[in-house]
Amino acid sequence: MRPNHDIVSQEEWIAARKALLTLEKEETKLRDKVRAERLTLPWVKVDKEYTFDTPEGHKTLADLFDGRSQLIVYHFMYGPDWDAGCPGCSFMGDHIDGMLPHLNNHDVTMVAVARAPLDKLLAYKKRMGWKFPWFSSYGSDFNFDYHVSFTKEDLASGKVMYNYRETDAADAHDELPGLSAFFKDEDGTVYHTYSDYARGGEEALGTLMILDRAPKGRNETGTLSFVKRKDEYADTSRVQSCCD
Repeated sequence: MRPNHDIVSQEEWIAARKALLTLEKEETKLRDKVRAERLTLPWVKVDKEYTFDTPEGHKTLADLFDGRSQLIVYHFMYGPDWDAGCPGCSFMGDHIDGMLPHLNNHDVTMVAVARAPLDKLLAYKKRMGWKFPWFSSYGSDFNFDYHVSFTKEDLASGKVMYNYRETDAADAHDELPGLSAFFKDEDGTVYHTYSDYARGGEEALGTLMILDRAPKGRNETGTLSFVKRKDEYADTSRVQSCCD
């Protein structure tokens, strides 16, 4: 099938490409401005002690830094009674391992946290072939305090707080995705410095950034509608993503 695009001369294409380049440069400058503003955000001292189940036993939030001063937590959608992790979050999981050596060398530890019990996380991690640290917050308030998990009562109320605004519970799930950043000073005090939700962390998904440059783009019918767990692509049935 012929693509639904104008077919032009090389000279005409260069002119159109230069016009787009101007817009791309504006986007880059805006992105740099946003990043600079992000670094000026105030911090919040984390007074509450959170405990996580890890392969090495119970650890606190401060322990998760693993000797570094900065911590990134990916809030992975995997509820206690789920049979598997969210396909969209699994898509993110596929990107993390390659980042770790570079992040660690830059004084940043990155981990994933989910509410499913540790044995479920480790089994799913083995299935997916991942190496990144993944810990369970089951029995902790961590996910609830950072607005990525919701109780049945929360959902029944009709509204939940997600992405810094009230969201219709009908559009939410018991688990939703996000990413949070923390800093630990020399005295061991932990501060919450940043969180983003929904599509806020999309730039970390390098596959999407490449698809945005492919001829058909993301070619999706909804956010991440094409994504499946990487070992399920032979299955043509639709898998719901966390961002639907």
